[in-house]
Amino acid sequence: MTSLADHPISQRWPAQHPDRIQLYSFPTPNGIKVSAALEELGLPYEAHTVHIGRDDQLTPEFLSLNPNNKIPAMIDPDGPGGVPLPLWESGAILLYLAEKTGKLIPSDPAERWETVQWLMFQMAGVGPMFGQMGHFYKFMADKVSDPYPSERYVKESRRLTGVLDARLDGRAFIMGDDYTIADIAIWPWLATAVRFYEAGDAMGISDFSNALAWMERCAERPASKSAVNIPPRE
Repeated sequence: MTSLADHPISQRWPAQHPDRIQLYSFPTPNGIKVSAALEELGLPYEAHTVHIGRDDQLTPEFLSLNPNNKIPAMIDPDGPGGVPLPLWESGAILLYLAEKTGKLIPSDPAERWETVQWLMFQMAGVGPMFGQMGHFYKFMADKVSDPYPSERYVKESRRLTGVLDARLDGRAFIMGDDYTIADIAIWPWLATAVRFYEAGDAMGISDFSNALAWMERCAERPASKSAVNIPPRE
């Protein structure tokens, strides 16, 4: 691919501003992560709605960008060496944007890797476990009679929230005073668990005052408030 127009995804979601980062997403927790980072960084971008309720992510055009059929995905027309860079997986996108700009990640090597560690905590733990909790606790509650799946994922989500809560004791953000991609990766998932999945009581969320206060701090940032509606659900 030598230009954005060469990519098959442009046939379904044509760019109005081909010189900008092209974001293909939907405002789920993983989608919000990337929108929030782009808003925080102030990078010019164009957001395209990939409506997962209509299976847009299964279309040939989207699969040409992300064969794993998950949002978000993006193309940076000004990638490394000035060559367009297609990219998927929200954690990889967050790392790329942070390194591209030198923001939202510490410059100190040890602190940088500590930030990446907490990003991986979300990718490997919080995201999958909270997502399964929401599936069984909210969406399958009247379809699965066995309580085990819901109980298992609620319990594990509570444990993970406890890890987060302990980390935030005496800290404004995961890395201390500085807001990073680690915060951006995690807060949409906790907010979704409490507000959308309505699993706060089941998780015993009131036991985790540090995590709750941090979630509100993150969610109240102007970039976060914008990100929860980017791209629009139509």
